[in-house]
Amino acid sequence: MYQIIRKRELNSSVTEMEILAPLVAKKAKPGQFIILRVDEEGERIPLTIAGANPEEGTVKIIFQIVGATTIQLNQKQAGESIQDFTGPLGTATAIEGKKKVCVIGGGVGCAIAMPVAKALHEQGTEVTSIIGFRSKDILILEDEFKSFSDKLVVTTDDGSYGFHGNVTEPLKEMLENGETFDEIITIGPLIMMKFVVAAARPFNVPVTVSMNPIMIDGTGMCGGCRLTLNQDGNRVTKFACVDGPDFNGYEVDFDEAMSRNRMYTSFEAHKRDEACNLMKEAQ
Repeated sequence: MYQIIRKRELNSSVTEMEILAPLVAKKAKPGQFIILRVDEEGERIPLTIAGANPEEGTVKIIFQIVGATTIQLNQKQAGESIQDFTGPLGTATAIEGKKKVCVIGGGVGCAIAMPVAKALHEQGTEVTSIIGFRSKDILILEDEFKSFSDKLVVTTDDGSYGFHGNVTEPLKEMLENGETFDEIITIGPLIMMKFVVAAARPFNVPVTVSMNPIMIDGTGMCGGCRLTLNQDGNRVTKFACVDGPDFNGYEVDFDEAMSRNRMYTSFEAHKRDEACNLMKEAQ
């Protein structure tokens, strides 16, 4: 069992937890993830490592309350425990040798982008961060990004805070005005990452995307997280859990990935309704 040391609400649908998991904390690096189960009968879900404190032995996770398991997880309080917490899994984000990087996060994807920006900042890289949300009321991690960025742009779709528009607009403006980056690292909804890649393509800036397909075992055995990459005219299958989650954005077949992610939408909605009904009955 793994104890929840701290818990805080980042907004009405996003929660941060710190889990006591010394062995994971000792080896965790930005870009990697864990797989957890809330209880013995729970499903396995992957969550990106949002930070680790090897001295305390804690690992930070940030999750959006969108399905049955995250509803169940969010009911847990500091001092309680969860059943399984396995990791670190996946390949860490490659940041060595980068002198100037643009980090772009969208929504809860900012929880993944933030530790990457932190690691870049700590190694002396000049970091420009662009983070986007639908509106001000769901904004998260702004202070953290300010601490780790030489320049920060916050965007909202409805114009309620910061730049009115999506993350690609300030990116395009920077690139058109002659701004250069060794790399763009983008993490968020698939459609957002697709358009970040499209915005960067005319300027030949390398783009790394962090993929979040359906995942079960996290070891490459189930094949649920498979992605198709277009490499030198060939279509190549990769697995996000062991080959990623980071990939060359210019190679990813985003349309296929979005189609696969929609396969279980109705099932997930059904399980969420079940979880909500159980909560009401318990109250």
